[in-house]
Amino acid sequence: MKSVSELKIKIFADGADKGGMLEMYAMPYIKGFTTNPTLMRKAGVTDYRAFAKDILEAIPDRPISFEVLSDEFAEMERQAMEIAGWGGQVYVKIPITNTRREPSYDLIKKLSHAGVKINVTALLNLQQVRKVAECIVGGPSCFVSVFAGRIADTGLDPMPLMASAIEMLQPTPNAELIWASPRELLNIFQADEIGCQIITVTNDILNKLSLVGKDLEEFSLETVKMFYNDAVAAGYKL
Repeated sequence: MKSVSELKIKIFADGADKGGMLEMYAMPYIKGFTTNPTLMRKAGVTDYRAFAKDILEAIPDRPISFEVLSDEFAEMERQAMEIAGWGGQVYVKIPITNTRREPSYDLIKKLSHAGVKINVTALLNLQQVRKVAECIVGGPSCFVSVFAGRIADTGLDPMPLMASAIEMLQPTPNAELIWASPRELLNIFQADEIGCQIITVTNDILNKLSLVGKDLEEFSLETVKMFYNDAVAAGYKL
């Protein structure tokens, strides 16, 4: 198995807790950051704009994605232009559709051709990838976030779809594929194996990186000790 330093894939930390983000910022293998409104709400963020600007001041030199909040395309565009103005390392997250299932392709094309760096988010099929590639060709750097973890949650193996997405984006050199919503540490190595450029990973998964290459016999013993110690601590008796 490769060590973390041998991986070609870029690891982006996914979260909205400032302390956790700064902890990851100190790690040289973290090449960027992503957020979303769900993570922000979970972290207790109440002022979106203030939070974003605070994070950008603390992390000024790595790509960070912030998402638009509206469900209406005209307002999405206005918000996207504001968010893009927060800094040169900012990528604007645009959902692949709104909540009414109306595709965002026209907006994606308009923003990309206006020079906005976009992170198109919540993709789950190859038709979406194909259409996004058509919209962003010739534009600035763009991330295409395919939620491989959610694909796996449906019982489907995401590996073939992600490999096809990489091939589909090859004629679009300004686009990088993100393996989004991984469910376990192994996904980092799977994404690297197929040539995916970026993977977004939450802190709870990133904290398992110390286990990479761990001796399985020793890990087995540690597991047995954990069960025994917890039984003793609980005072269980038979």
